[in-house]
Amino acid sequence: MNKNILIADDHEGIVDILKTYVAKEGFFPVVAYDGEAALEMFYKNNPILILLDVMMPKKDGFEICKEIRRNSNVPIIMITAKSEDADRIMGLDIGADDYIVKPFSPGEVMARIRAVLRRIEIPEEEQKSIVRFPGLEINISDYNVKLNGKPINLTKKEIEILWLLASNSGKVYSRENLLNSVWGFDYFGDTRTVDTHIRRLRAKIESYGSFTWEIKTLWGVGYKFEVSNV
Repeated sequence: MNKNILIADDHEGIVDILKTYVAKEGFFPVVAYDGEAALEMFYKNNPILILLDVMMPKKDGFEICKEIRRNSNVPIIMITAKSEDADRIMGLDIGADDYIVKPFSPGEVMARIRAVLRRIEIPEEEQKSIVRFPGLEINISDYNVKLNGKPINLTKKEIEILWLLASNSGKVYSRENLLNSVWGFDYFGDTRTVDTHIRRLRAKIESYGSFTWEIKTLWGVGYKFEVSNV
């Protein structure tokens, strides 16, 4: 079983600490100290999770995250000294799964790693589920979504949100419900994460045209998957 975790940070002290904690948890740390090396290590080692610093030489973390998201849904936890909301939102917008601000506790980092990896495996009964609506097919077993018969490039979280809403058509989910169901009870983020992912998901769906279903916002309440009678 692949247990590689990529640690990409130009601060050797931070890398050494994270390497130690990652190894103690039974994972194999793969290290990169600049952006170009991070991409090389990603393609070479196929990690199951990436700890990605934002401010690195040659390529920054945002560039790396964008490139990786073109090819992979591997979980990415951004690590940065920047605490501004705009930077956190940008990280989530381009596909990061979580965001940690320096200085941080190594124990907190490991807790978030465990939380993300626990969510990779979904229950067996859910893996067998294929949800279909006109122009839409979601196969959660292989994280494959098709619109009008063509595969659509969605992140893991976008697929999980779409599958959860579509497989419970008409049911209203609050932001807190979605956080708990998709990210897990031990997720450290806030409800704006849900809004960011749904906004990005809608934009991708809309690029394929209009459908007889939609992810509808109920202001002050939450979201639901609604099918029209037309």
